[in-house]
Amino acid sequence: MKNSNFTRKLPIPQDIKEQFPVTDAIAKIREDRGQEIADIFRGNDDRMVLIIGPCSADREDAVMDYVSRLARVQEEVKDKLLLIPRVYTNKPRTTGQGYMGMVHQPNPEKREDMLEGIIAIRRLHANAIEESGLLCADEMLYPENYRYLSDLLGYCAVGARSVENQQHRLTASGMSIPVGMKNPTSGENSIMFNSIIAAQVPHTFIYRGWEVETAGNDLTHAILRGFVNHRGLNVPNYHYEDLVAVSEAYDKQGLKNKAVIIDTNHANSGKKYLEQIRIAKEVMDSRNYNPDLKNMIKGFMIESYIEDGTQKIGEGVYGKSITDPCLGWEKSERLIYDIAERV
Repeated sequence: MKNSNFTRKLPIPQDIKEQFPVTDAIAKIREDRGQEIADIFRGNDDRMVLIIGPCSADREDAVMDYVSRLARVQEEVKDKLLLIPRVYTNKPRTTGQGYMGMVHQPNPEKREDMLEGIIAIRRLHANAIEESGLLCADEMLYPENYRYLSDLLGYCAVGARSVENQQHRLTASGMSIPVGMKNPTSGENSIMFNSIIAAQVPHTFIYRGWEVETAGNDLTHAILRGFVNHRGLNVPNYHYEDLVAVSEAYDKQGLKNKAVIIDTNHANSGKKYLEQIRIAKEVMDSRNYNPDLKNMIKGFMIESYIEDGTQKIGEGVYGKSITDPCLGWEKSERLIYDIAERV
């Protein structure tokens, strides 16, 4: 590879796990919370999940502050909702430019350092679990990196740009936690469903230099995030008719554990972050109107941080997103309580 510079060989996940082991307390939380999350997706628990947090986890102090706030609210809504903090440490970029997450840059204002990034994201996820008692979510941007966090995560999402990728699908088939497959940016639900089917069945494939056999992941499910049409316009897919169509497609495919998460931001909101409040309330109305939708819609994915909106890297506003705009804490807290009242 003439134009590539192989800078250094990174430690394998097993070495990182041995260097930064999971404590007994974290392992216990992961086992207990993980079972609760799985029960919701399998229909054995009537609560909903909220996968909620910053668009990108950019700095540990602000993320930990945010997660601690969620933990306090969790106690008040525990009979209705299970909160899963979004601790997204790697970010897909449409053009390959911009901040790509903590795994690339532990400090957004400094150059990339992938080794320090791997250590930083493992430390962040472990600290978030230990200090809050909540199990977190991350996005699987790089399938080969999943093993660095495989003993810590409670939920994983495959993004709209990755959902058609075979390695993402096969890796998801070997995971034992819920994996959400987003509809692609084109809006083709068939691609999303093909991805779910692929992840729910066993496979044999090459992964990190190993021949791997997987059992299939019955917790793989759909995430609706809207799409962009051929004219470049955002098209939402959270309306009642959209949800009914997805429910019918699930029935036609005969998939296990019929489950959908609604992403309230991205193309559903046109990245107008305040619209997330209205979208969540509309979906709850649809869910409560139709018993089939009530069983299918398991929760929401909400982009939320301490401060409203977004900022450029270097502006230095504590707890304000440096990627997509997010709902601030006060509005987010109110939204959590509103959703809980409607469950």
